[in-house]
Amino acid sequence: MAGTLYLVATPIGNLDDMPPRVAATFGMADFVAAEDTRVTLRLLNHLGLKKPMVSYYEHALHHGEAILQRIEAGENCALCSDAGMPCISDPGEQIVAEAHARGIRVVPVPGASACITALAASGQPTARFVFEGFLPVPKKERRERLAALQGETRTILLYEAPHKLRTTLDDLAAAFGPDRPVSLCRELTKLHEEIVRTTLGEAVAYYKENDPRGEYVLVVAGADPAAAAGAAPDKGDVVAAARALLAGGMPPSAAARQAAAGTPFSKGEIYKELIGKE
Repeated sequence: MAGTLYLVATPIGNLDDMPPRVAATFGMADFVAAEDTRVTLRLLNHLGLKKPMVSYYEHALHHGEAILQRIEAGENCALCSDAGMPCISDPGEQIVAEAHARGIRVVPVPGASACITALAASGQPTARFVFEGFLPVPKKERRERLAALQGETRTILLYEAPHKLRTTLDDLAAAFGPDRPVSLCRELTKLHEEIVRTTLGEAVAYYKENDPRGEYVLVVAGADPAAAAGAAPDKGDVVAAARALLAGGMPPSAAARQAAAGTPFSKGEIYKELIGKE
């Protein structure tokens, strides 16, 4: 008889947030499939548990196959990511999809989730939202994703690492305008937890002078419904977006090109305005 695949949420920072069922599931599992065995080892040590562990990676699908074969042979597996609910912006989703396809029982053991925790505390609208996870790294794919989100009226949730935050804020300011409200939530539940409600333009300016620290959830307000219905962007807004990029350290030509993308205005028009107002 096949075993069960348990999806086990782990604390996103504060170990006191761990539900009793999470600890119990780790205790009864035959083995643990972890995003990073070193991180999970610290968690198991905290619980006083010793369990066989395997790692899984998106680029090594054979690891997922080995996990599924062990479950089919009758073992129970606790699958967990480094923090939060597994399979959310996490390659574990492939293992879960394959488990369903093979008829393996999948049981969620819920707990903390960074995106929902940030949304609740952000001060942005919470009734309707979309989760985008990490934006694509390749420039073309990133531009396409942001262009697709320009008319999105729901609150947008994004994850970002500290060393990429400045670039992402620049791109968001160019795509949505510097006045778009955003909440930057970092180090949630940890010692240096910080939740700042501001605008994209102000965030660009702040992080030009201050180094980002910790993991971030960006909670971006959705587009104004009237504007999303088809109103053409104002040139002043496009120029303001270019100036926000310029303030973030981007060269004038590149700032004008990025801000003008997807608008009725040419790079040359925005460049002239940008240079003329410096």
